[in-house]
Amino acid sequence: LQKILILLHVTTCAVVGKTLMILFPNAMKRYILKQGEKSRMNENPKFSYENWGPTFFSFKYLLFVLKVKWKRLEDEAYEGHSAPNTPVVAFNGEVCHLLDFMQDNRPLILNFGSCT
Repeated sequence: LQKILILLHVTTCAVVGKTLMILFPNAMKRYILKQGEKSRMNENPKFSYENWGPTFFSFKYLLFVLKVKWKRLEDEAYEGHSAPNTPVVAFNGEVCHLLDFMQDNRPLILNFGSCT
């Protein structure tokens, strides 16, 4: 049921967005560039709006957003339930899953930190 609701929501957003891009291209360009400022995408000199802006609300965009949102459904943790087997990337770039690090009945401890 959650996947169907996400499908309807994302499809509706993509259709409305694509329609607005056709009817009001300059306004949508300003809107998309404003969104790029929030993610700091605009700070990369190798990217220009002409390279990535028109891909917004395309069929590939729709499929990508659906994939990400559906994957996030699997990553939700609930008290008293098993931990999600979230994908992680090792230092060498290898993609594995969190529970791959389990050894026998030993608890798996995650330590999050940062260096500044």
